[in-house]
Amino acid sequence: MNHDPSPRLGARLARTASLLVVIDVQERLAPHVFGHEALIGRTEALMSATERFGIPRYATEHLPDRIGRTIPRLRDRFAPEAIFAKSRFGALGHAEFAEMLAATGRRQVVLCGMEAHVCVMQTALGLAATGCDVFVVGDAVGSRPARQDDRRWALERMQRAGCVVAGAETVLFEWAERGDDPAFRDVLALVKALPAGPWGSLGSEP
Repeated sequence: MNHDPSPRLGARLARTASLLVVIDVQERLAPHVFGHEALIGRTEALMSATERFGIPRYATEHLPDRIGRTIPRLRDRFAPEAIFAKSRFGALGHAEFAEMLAATGRRQVVLCGMEAHVCVMQTALGLAATGCDVFVVGDAVGSRPARQDDRRWALERMQRAGCVVAGAETVLFEWAERGDDPAFRDVLALVKALPAGPWGSLGSEP
């Protein structure tokens, strides 16, 4: 990982430079998150794109003995070694996680998952502080219904810290890069199938 403390705010996503981290979409948490079905559907689309483009992907699980494993429909698509159990809210607080990401040689990190104002935010801030280009998928991060203000404030805070907040469709098109790419038809199908959700394009309430 690059340790320049100044993220490149104008960075564009590149399929050859990025990786995906799915934060804590766990069995005992996911059902309680506002808009969780749409969030999970968008996460599945992002994962399908990583498969199409050969983009590394990882998942974190916060205290899985208490909160459960990653939900099966996502967990079954990860290699076992790509799922990281953690106790710190910010995944980068675990040296093993930081080393796992650094081993990829990629400095663009795309984040989705839950909860936006806790583990997603603390992981994003930690990554941004190391100089990574952090892209938070605003319509694929969620919090509990009573914490929607916290979610909105967290997205704003992440942006102020140098993270880019973008919608799932935007991420998919940036990975596709061009309309004459042989993979574009697959990406277009993913875009058309993106589930409707309760948020706007940047994950804000309408």
